[in-house]
Amino acid sequence: MRIGLVGVGRIGAFHAATLKGLPAVDQVVVADADPARAEVVAKELGVSSAPDVTALLGSGLDGFVIAAATSAHADLIAAGVAAGVPTFCEKPVALDLAETERVLELVEASTVPVHIGFQRRFDAGYQAARAAVETGELGYVHHIRTNTNDAFPPHHEYIPNSGGFFRDCTVHDFDIIRYVTGREVVSVYATGANRGEAFFGEYGDVDSAAALLTLDDNTFVTASGTRYNGAGHDVRMELHGSLGSIAVGLDEHTALRSAEPGVTFPGGQPHMTFMDRFQPAYVAELTAFTEVVAGTRAVPCTVRDAFAAFRIADACELSRRENRVVVL
Repeated sequence: MRIGLVGVGRIGAFHAATLKGLPAVDQVVVADADPARAEVVAKELGVSSAPDVTALLGSGLDGFVIAAATSAHADLIAAGVAAGVPTFCEKPVALDLAETERVLELVEASTVPVHIGFQRRFDAGYQAARAAVETGELGYVHHIRTNTNDAFPPHHEYIPNSGGFFRDCTVHDFDIIRYVTGREVVSVYATGANRGEAFFGEYGDVDSAAALLTLDDNTFVTASGTRYNGAGHDVRMELHGSLGSIAVGLDEHTALRSAEPGVTFPGGQPHMTFMDRFQPAYVAELTAFTEVVAGTRAVPCTVRDAFAAFRIADACELSRRENRVVVL
């Protein structure tokens, strides 16, 4: 199959390389807002390039992958749908809830499959945790803890259009909470602070945050995160139940050390980026998209799923700003 990709920044180039290596993909064609950059990346990866999105969508694609700037996602999804091409888009769908809802209505009114990129759904650990919940292995789950700790912050130019910490970073936790538990969030209380570079505060954002979520079965979730985790990139999830507990992301690469005498676990090299931590999940995610393109698999993460996660993130940002509980 022939897959087109728009946006060849860090994640876009990473996706293009992944797609090139998939058995189902015969051709990869890339485009970018900067055509010269698309040509350079195409040459580096040994793939083709198109001068713009219009040319890309008109080049006989079987599938369309969106890895452009967040501000372009909504229009690019609409373009993919209008062209009748199965579409994959990195999260988020849009910069705000109203635009996300507009895209949701557009997609659900069409027959074009649109897959949103929440790669944690394809991580083996999270899938095992979901199975443990579904089978009742843990009994009833009463508490969940999640964390998303980046080793270092993004460039300051990224922050103004990121949507803020909850919508950009913790939204991954919100999606995976729904995926693993099969439950919905009914209320949130969130807080955050800017303790690192001043530019976060200058843009009305925070670099560290935490939220207490209540699920519809009265499971309590604490979700925390930071842009500054010197030990490395640390993404984990703990589920504590009446019959047992399970942890995702707890292995030799966990960016944590024990204070207990004689304990050497974990002893491996910590991951430093999300691409290292989730490399197998990204391969599985894009493999799933090729199956969506082939018509052999239903969309595994829909725009409605993305809307639900974004709605939680939006509520957390409102809670943080107004210092109150927000009921969804």
